[in-house]
Amino acid sequence: MPRITAPTVAEHHAKQRRALLDAARDLLAETGAEPSMAAVARRAGLARSSIYQYFSSPPDMLAAVVGDVLPAWADRVRAHVEAAATPAERVWAYVEANLELFASPEQAVAQALSRVVEPQVLQRPMEDFHRRLQVPLRDALTAWGEPEVEAIAEIIDAMIVRAARDAAPETAATRLRRLLEGYLRD
Repeated sequence: MPRITAPTVAEHHAKQRRALLDAARDLLAETGAEPSMAAVARRAGLARSSIYQYFSSPPDMLAAVVGDVLPAWADRVRAHVEAAATPAERVWAYVEANLELFASPEQAVAQALSRVVEPQVLQRPMEDFHRRLQVPLRDALTAWGEPEVEAIAEIIDAMIVRAARDAAPETAATRLRRLLEGYLRD
């Protein structure tokens, strides 16, 4: 019988599942390819057969990774935005948080997931992620008094994506600051 490494069986299972999700995410970031169930189990320090207690198949495991990482990324952005004091600072915090996300190792995970997860599995979580991600920006724009919240939020997001793809994080931030500083003056 396997040894329980937490105060309760439920906590043990949660800890093991977390280790498997982290291992899958790390392997995705490192290789850019779909990790095998055996490799994920090995990375998590579990027997290969143990992973099947948590995920029925590689697609099930990848769907769980998607369901785990996307909300966590949105929460990182939200926390960064909520730490800012004024509406203008919250808009800029949104820009910064997204640029940081684009420059982080998590971007490798996002790129790998887009290659290895079936589009129909990824579509809805990605739509939910983008909707959830924009909430703090829309709230900040509303508090700022922006009359066209939806349109401006979409433009800001497009600018972030373009700047992050075209330049190093510092250069992208400098360019976006130049573009937005007149708008964001308190």
